[in-house]
Amino acid sequence: MEGRIQSVYAGSGVDGKGLRVVVFFYGCNLRCPFCHNPETLYGDRFKVFSDEEVVAQIKKYKSYIKRGGVTLSGGEPFCQAEFAKSIIKKLINENIPVIIETNGHIIDRELLALTEYVILDVKNQERDNTEVYDAFLTACESEGKRVEVTNVLVPGVNDGDEKISSLAALLKKHGIKEIRFLPFRKLCRDKYLQLKIPFGFSGHREAGEEDLRSADNKFSEYYQKRKS
Repeated sequence: MEGRIQSVYAGSGVDGKGLRVVVFFYGCNLRCPFCHNPETLYGDRFKVFSDEEVVAQIKKYKSYIKRGGVTLSGGEPFCQAEFAKSIIKKLINENIPVIIETNGHIIDRELLALTEYVILDVKNQERDNTEVYDAFLTACESEGKRVEVTNVLVPGVNDGDEKISSLAALLKKHGIKEIRFLPFRKLCRDKYLQLKIPFGFSGHREAGEEDLRSADNKFSEYYQKRKS
């Protein structure tokens, strides 16, 4: 089986537990203007790999990632669900655990069942309704999969009371007690220049430590007030 891969990166310490190999899938069902990986969405900067080729690359680092594993990211891995399943099944045969980073807009229960756990990045920078994630979280519960939730915090866009209260309501409904707010950064600006496309959030301020602390405090406050 073949699929489109933008890159394979060995040495990540932020895309799941332990040291990991991250496979960046090309293609996504969303077009978020704050996307940090526009190279996975636009242009032709990808290669066609077979599942065997991807697994062979990962196996080179098997001893290196023995306390971590592999993360399928992107882009959006669920857009190439069959390819992702084939890779995971082969890695399971090698005793290499796999997790998926996803935007939570596509549900494939078979793919969820194969993963160790899920990192869900809630995209509430432009959308006010977080109910779209309800079905995805319900599917994760049905498959018995732990979910870690992240949210890119953009000052003046999604750091207000209404947005964070909505997050607290969503997560409390599904018994998820924590969220990791990620600071909005403009390190990706050069990527947009190279791709000759506009960076939609270029005019927004980057998030600092105080912004993250404020969001954490608001989330905790609203979470505690919220009924289960």
